Amino acid sequence: MTKVMLSLHVLAAIVAVGSITAAASMFPRYALQASGGRGRDRGRGPDGRAAAIAGLLHRICRGYAAAGLAVPALGVATGALLGVLTDVWLIASLVLTVIAAAILALAILPGQQRLLALAEDAAAEGEPRPAAARLTMLTGVFNLLWAAVVVLMIVRPGSTTGA
Repeated sequence: MTKVMLSLHVLAAIVAVGSITAAASMFPRYALQASGGRGRDRGRGPDGRAAAIAGLLHRICRGYAAAGLAVPALGVATGALLGVLTDVWLIASLVLTVIAAAILALAILPGQQRLLALAEDAAAEGEPRPAAARLTMLTGVFNLLWAAVVVLMIVRPGSTTGA
């Protein structure tokens, strides 16, 4: 049963978190292109194709964020089966996961919505470039947090695997 749970946990992480990291990383570029009538691309006009792509990337992030809730749930279940729930590496991984989830829910997804609104409404207040730059930075932090979790999962301080 432990191998099944671990497999489900890893698959959920790859599918859900991997999809979020890819879509969130591409989103700012397409959101800026969608608002092409402002900023450096002034005069080109809004890009409908880029707006559709940005909308799709946002929906991917939102959908996989919900599916991503399975990752820590399956991780805790796997940790319980392995008897490592009190190990420091697992607790650190959970803390980093909570921080990453908070950044996604409280900053990245709302930031994407704001940029989509700016792209849809040419009269909307706000310059898209600073918002896109901030969103790019937050997405990078989100991705780095997940990279740290992956390293903790592989290295597992105190592991008996010889790694």
